[in-house]
Amino acid sequence: MKPILKLYRGYANEQELIVMGHVFKPTSNQDYNFQKKNIKNARSIINLFRARTQANADVFLEHNGLKIHTKTLNDGYFKFCVPIDQCEKYGWIDYQVNIVHKEKIIKAKEAYIRPHKGDLGIISDIDDTFLVSHSLNPFKKLFVLLFRDIHKRKVFDDVVAHYQALSFAGRQNKEEQNAFFYVSSSEWNLYRFIIKFTEIHQLPKAVLLLKDIKTKLTDFVLTGRGNHNHKFEKIKHILEFYPNLQYVLLGDDSQKDAYLYEAICKIFPVTVKAVYIRQTRNHKNEKIITILKNLETLKVAVCYFKNSSEAIAHSKKIGLI
Repeated sequence: MKPILKLYRGYANEQELIVMGHVFKPTSNQDYNFQKKNIKNARSIINLFRARTQANADVFLEHNGLKIHTKTLNDGYFKFCVPIDQCEKYGWIDYQVNIVHKEKIIKAKEAYIRPHKGDLGIISDIDDTFLVSHSLNPFKKLFVLLFRDIHKRKVFDDVVAHYQALSFAGRQNKEEQNAFFYVSSSEWNLYRFIIKFTEIHQLPKAVLLLKDIKTKLTDFVLTGRGNHNHKFEKIKHILEFYPNLQYVLLGDDSQKDAYLYEAICKIFPVTVKAVYIRQTRNHKNEKIITILKNLETLKVAVCYFKNSSEAIAHSKKIGLI
């Protein structure tokens, strides 16, 4: 058996390229099988949280004729932050990473995005923002994750139409799309699941920024829960990395999205154009209403909506789409 090399979608600006992934130890466990159902699906999901990562593995990025070497961290994670110059390409660009095992080269390819200046940057949460997850009911959330295979998982009505419209907003060339980022408290263990789900429902291609990988079965019970400060730091990083983009932030009221977005808007009062919060409870949360009213004083357009059709109407009203 040989190690497993997994790459994630990366991103670049005018000066720097960032790509990342994990290296896993050889295993006889099958990777997540999207065709499994019910009990077999549950077994596949649980296996994602039994990953055995490989620390200090040698990893090589091949880019622009250069071969750049790094090593994985203790949890098998690696990240290349490398300077780039004279790159004239925009949009999604392919990259390749290699590892060596017993004198054999193991290769993997992925893509990174490099958006044009002045484009929109759309940052969205995942659970209960576009993927119906039942975050308010932890037991139901786990049940659905375990026993509903990916083809039975649902998106909210009209959310795809809204995201697709945002993806092409302001673009003259319909072959190109605005930069999308899905930032979530889900762990890297669920990366392939999320990618496949977005492809099935034709949601915009996006960079995923997730929580540190879990390698213990006991961690599975707490998936997607706990401290959400990592989301704040990742969103803050995106806005610092792309200061020339205008941003739309999308989340829901099941956790702390509105609070995080308020802090982001206070730090970046010029670049956030709009904040969208999905209502997941029977009644709107008064604290979130207060937060959104406060954001309006910073000239940020806000929408607290139950159905995505309301969000679409709001985006049209403010000239976003």
